[in-house]
Amino acid sequence: MAAWVLWLIAAGLFVGGELLTLDLVLLMFAGGALGGTAVALAGGAVAFQLIAFIAVSLALLAVVRPIAKRHLENSTPLQLDGVDGLVGRTAVVTRAVDAAGGRIRMGADEWSARTQHRGEAFGVGETVRILQIDGATAVVGDALE
Repeated sequence: MAAWVLWLIAAGLFVGGELLTLDLVLLMFAGGALGGTAVALAGGAVAFQLIAFIAVSLALLAVVRPIAKRHLENSTPLQLDGVDGLVGRTAVVTRAVDAAGGRIRMGADEWSARTQHRGEAFGVGETVRILQIDGATAVVGDALE
């Protein structure tokens, strides 16, 4: 089998591995393998193919990867998931809430809730803001804050 075919297979395997890791390292190695392919197609010896692979891979790792990584991180908005996405939302009190406990409704979900400060209380029907989630309990405060 021709050397350039082996380099192309290696490049494909690196790309496949990159799809699993998403770290942009194996993708740079795939670029290096394409450099080895070019030297093999030009009739270069195996030693020159390996040198091209190493040189292109290192250049891509040093120059392209930091730029690509920065671009991906800056263009991807911070996405809150899980309970972090609930902080800041408002809810309606379904059972009076004080420091000892109570119940609130957010959309179709009902949560146990408590106030952040002692002496603070909210009656049924009042709107509150979720300040944090503590286990399975929403810590709430005045919606006007």
